[in-house]
Amino acid sequence: MKVVAVRGLRVLLVLLALAFCGYSVASQWDATVDAFQQMSWAALAGALAAGLAGLFVWMLGWREFLAGLGSPLPVRAIFRISGISQLGKYVPGKVWALVTQIEMTREHKVPPERSFGSTLLAVATSTSCGLAVAAVTLPLTSAAARREYWWLFLLAPVLLVMLHPKIVSWALGVLLRLVRRPPLEHPVSLGATLRAVGWTVLGWALFGVHTWLLCAAVGGDGKGLPFLATGAYALAFVAGFLVFIAPGGIGAREAALTVVLTPVLPAGAPVVVAIASRVLLTAADLLNAGVALLLGRTAPAAGNEPRPEELVTGTQPTTGAQPTKEGP
Repeated sequence: MKVVAVRGLRVLLVLLALAFCGYSVASQWDATVDAFQQMSWAALAGALAAGLAGLFVWMLGWREFLAGLGSPLPVRAIFRISGISQLGKYVPGKVWALVTQIEMTREHKVPPERSFGSTLLAVATSTSCGLAVAAVTLPLTSAAARREYWWLFLLAPVLLVMLHPKIVSWALGVLLRLVRRPPLEHPVSLGATLRAVGWTVLGWALFGVHTWLLCAAVGGDGKGLPFLATGAYALAFVAGFLVFIAPGGIGAREAALTVVLTPVLPAGAPVVVAIASRVLLTAADLLNAGVALLLGRTAPAAGNEPRPEELVTGTQPTTGAQPTKEGP
């Protein structure tokens, strides 16, 4: 009954996410059509491909964290879990993607605390690396970003330092105690953290290509445009993430992107870029979810269950019982 209930809730969540995606596109249909008419199909296809690639490498970053916590999964399984669960970010509240991801990793015998910890690490890494990318690219290329979002730049070095495994282990331990879950068996290594950071930064670069192609398609030019576009999207994504109630950061992301791009693009073009980016990345999420559903369930990965001695830490062996001897 529990399995049936969980699957039913998962289907309901997917349907809700699809409804919210449909509403977000339908509510600005005329603006979307107008935006697409101003761009070539080659630019739109390239931006969509870059967005799909960015989502894929971010998924690999999450896989590094999950493996670092003791539950390595094949790429196919990770793709299916991530592709479906990420639809949850379109449902108001931002917790549904996490809940769905934890439930889907159970199919591969991944303990919930590992899935919970790896997801929080992936979110923290994408946020801190995004702020770092924006802090490196925007202060030199955008006076508007310096004026409106200077306080976010100050968070970048703080968040990057907080990704150190010792700090992460302490923070996750506190969170798991608060939700009354067992502690993690071991911390994520520095090597796994650095690999995940590498995948995340590569993802930001790909999203920068996505934004740059759209900017160039509406008349943007200049040697600094690729850097400005990368920083603009990174800053806009973080701003959208911080608006907790907005599904997928709708509104806040577009506002930040428009503020940064307005000084360097023709009049009206920043809004066109923001709308096109939103629709294309929504399409990328839907494509990933569709492919993930077509892949079907994969066999559970062996070796992900915690060993009995790892379930409870700090216990002492019992002394009353002695091993029995086998007869001759």
